[in-house]
Amino acid sequence: MRGQPPVDGARRPVDGAAWEADPPRLRQTGGVPDDFVVARNPEPDSTLPYLIRVPLGPAGVVLKARETWPRTNKVFCHRAAEWPVDAEVIERVGTRTCVRRGPAIDLVLDRGRENRSQLVLTRLKGGREAIFWQTPRTTRQARPGARLPTRRAAGLRELTVLVDSLERYPYRFAGQQCTTQRRRLPAGDYAVELDGQVVASVERKSLDDLAHSLVDGRLGYQLAELAGLPRAAVVVEERFSRLFRLTHVAPGWVAELLARAQVRWPAVPIVFTETRPLAEEWTFRFLGAAYAELAAVDLTEAEQSRLPEAGPLAPREPSTAEVRAWALAAGVTVADRGRLRPEVRAAYDDAHAPA
Repeated sequence: MRGQPPVDGARRPVDGAAWEADPPRLRQTGGVPDDFVVARNPEPDSTLPYLIRVPLGPAGVVLKARETWPRTNKVFCHRAAEWPVDAEVIERVGTRTCVRRGPAIDLVLDRGRENRSQLVLTRLKGGREAIFWQTPRTTRQARPGARLPTRRAAGLRELTVLVDSLERYPYRFAGQQCTTQRRRLPAGDYAVELDGQVVASVERKSLDDLAHSLVDGRLGYQLAELAGLPRAAVVVEERFSRLFRLTHVAPGWVAELLARAQVRWPAVPIVFTETRPLAEEWTFRFLGAAYAELAAVDLTEAEQSRLPEAGPLAPREPSTAEVRAWALAAGVTVADRGRLRPEVRAAYDDAHAPA
């Protein structure tokens, strides 16, 4: 294989736009995901006393967990055998999104607090499988003294960057753990590849080149090509404020065209880095992070396929407000506040019983 050394043995064939259009096992079926459910683990001797049902995929997955939510520290999780039929539910919350991105599952719940979390699938030293449940707060606490990145990109021992043969004055990445190869690239000026296929690319722009390509329409075609890759970006060797000092074209018009381009191709960020050296550094970091992210997909693909399906979720019990609203619409006498009488709840159940 030409290109990068595999990360922990991970290899991944990539099919260009198909990767981004339909990543394996990532898409939800339907619109809104199912609810997120926490229940008690029926295994009395387990050190993980809770079960969580994560609405990932058509049937969801079930995990054992040490806590009901990662409030103070990352929560260790493990695969569970199955979701019990008579689960003792502790909490059930609606879900805004539940999507897998690389080795992580991003989970956003439909509530004001304690709503954002992430499940990270990884392997410990020795190859043992591990799943950690974390939130932005616990991630910050785990790294209170985080430093700036070292010269290695994404921890890779060495990164091979492909440089387009038409690039006249290319970045050299001097002093970095990096080697370069010149060749014609399908999109962008700098790229990395997996299994012989380009998976991430960066298009370099000076401010003048950016302005001209926006006005004459070339940038749109370049962004369309870049959007066909799993990861791509445009780096500009200048600060954004310099757009408004252009003399050969109306600066407000250039800014408007730039905004339209970014909205039309949101998957390809356009980054202003002030100087050429900073643009070179950003390009190196972006390509290293993209390679590590995409190579890590295979590391967790097998782990996710072994996660047991939770199965269909029973309908959620109606809230007091929903029952009260139904009763008022149906002409049933009910108090404006407080607990509902048992006969009101019974009437609601009878009205909504399956035929």
